[in-house]
Amino acid sequence: MVAHLIRLKLALLRNGLRRSPLQLIGLILGALYGLGAVAVGIAGLGVLRLAEVPVAETLVVLGGSALVLGWALAPIVVAGVDLTLDPARFALFPIPRRQLLLGQGLAGLIGVPGLCTVLLLAATALTWARGWAPLVTAVVCAVLALGLCVAVSRLAAALASELAASRRFRDVSSVLLLIPLVLLGPIIALGAQSLDAVGSSGLVAAGEVLGWTPLGAAFSAPAAAAQGNGLEALAKIGVAAAALALAAWGWSAALARALLHPAGAGRRRVGKRHRGAGLFGVLPATPAGAVAARCLVYWLRDPRYGSGLVVVPLLPVVLYMASAGGGSDPLAGPFAVSGPIVGFVLAWSISADVSYDSTAFALHLAAGVRGRDDRLGRALALLAFGLPVTLVATAVPCVVAGQWAAFPALLGLALGSLLSGVGLSSVVSARYTVAVPLPGESPFKKPSGNVAQTMLVQTGGLLVLGALISPEIALAILWAGTGHALWGWLGLAAGAVLGPALAAGGVVLGGRWLDARGPETFASLTRAR
Repeated sequence: MVAHLIRLKLALLRNGLRRSPLQLIGLILGALYGLGAVAVGIAGLGVLRLAEVPVAETLVVLGGSALVLGWALAPIVVAGVDLTLDPARFALFPIPRRQLLLGQGLAGLIGVPGLCTVLLLAATALTWARGWAPLVTAVVCAVLALGLCVAVSRLAAALASELAASRRFRDVSSVLLLIPLVLLGPIIALGAQSLDAVGSSGLVAAGEVLGWTPLGAAFSAPAAAAQGNGLEALAKIGVAAAALALAAWGWSAALARALLHPAGAGRRRVGKRHRGAGLFGVLPATPAGAVAARCLVYWLRDPRYGSGLVVVPLLPVVLYMASAGGGSDPLAGPFAVSGPIVGFVLAWSISADVSYDSTAFALHLAAGVRGRDDRLGRALALLAFGLPVTLVATAVPCVVAGQWAAFPALLGLALGSLLSGVGLSSVVSARYTVAVPLPGESPFKKPSGNVAQTMLVQTGGLLVLGALISPEIALAILWAGTGHALWGWLGLAAGAVLGPALAAGGVVLGGRWLDARGPETFASLTRAR
């Protein structure tokens, strides 16, 4: 049965390559890249044979721990990385679980990642060929490390596939992927600074700690044997073996669950009762209140909206790193304008609100909702959380710098950016529809549509907003140039007066435009499907 499962995996791989020439090209390129990296790794492990034991141990443990962690995270980061032998597909076959485990484990090594891992783990014997004791220990530990890689990968894949059956999990996970992407630059910068700060002593300490964990125990035991510490080597082998046994047990339990309940069948809750009307019972029973309640539900549940909200709290972090870590004066860089930028991002997020409604916008037309109520409800839904978030983002740079003299000018600019932007977005979304992902689609899907018009609307909106908040910008510049508090307070007054006025004007103008062009707007939305 194990041999049959392996042949099945090979047949599926071969048929897939025959069906798709692009997949074959990708496999060849991946194999060349992987084998090239493996060649470099084997050469490095061979050179470590000549290095001192502590140096070799540190590098091997750090690299091996990263390898095991990569196998554990791959099924989570890359959904569907290997579903050709999905256990749910064997639910109707009387295959003993032990044979299915072994067959799946060996089949998981078929491919470029598995081949590269086998070669690298085998090459660790080159590093520890310093006597029969470290060599034998390295061979045993390489087998344990290979088994641990496969077991944790299959366990993670089983857990991820079960969670992926939930649409809410898929939506949340796709949105949360934005966090490492947005913070990639700061993470790299902080990592480089950390390496410079800790130096080689920090790496050695990290290697020593990882050597007693399931991630690095199998890679540290040969070093202990090479130094004559037999008891320490046996203890680390025991840690690695216990980690493998625990991962295999968890994988076996997950496999049994998948065979009994394929694709989460029979575990969905039905007939769930909801009490009350939710946000519709909290907000005023008016047309604008109903629109605001519906929009707040969208903000909470629709991943297309959530993807924009995730980025907002990360913007001050990115701007702080763009200011060279704040330097001696955090208010001297782009970190100071975190509040105005957050206000603009939030305000402009509703410029495509009608486009996100898609054909559901027909409900507004059929119910006879006036354009003014539609615009007001959408604006109030955003301001319900956008205003506090903008205030916090404006205050954060002042708190970090310990300088509150800039707060009035920055707050005036932030209020102008948010409120004036809400008015502008209320007009833009009533007049133009843009290509956005349809309801239920991934927020990262690139929709088809008039890309040129979308770019013009986005660019034009940014320029118009700059003109609308030009008084606040001018007063903020005057405060920064002179340092007189009067200019800062005048900027705050301008934002507090002009912002609400422009927001109200945008709601009225956008409402009139929507009343006049409601059918045409709906027609453009239906053409976008």
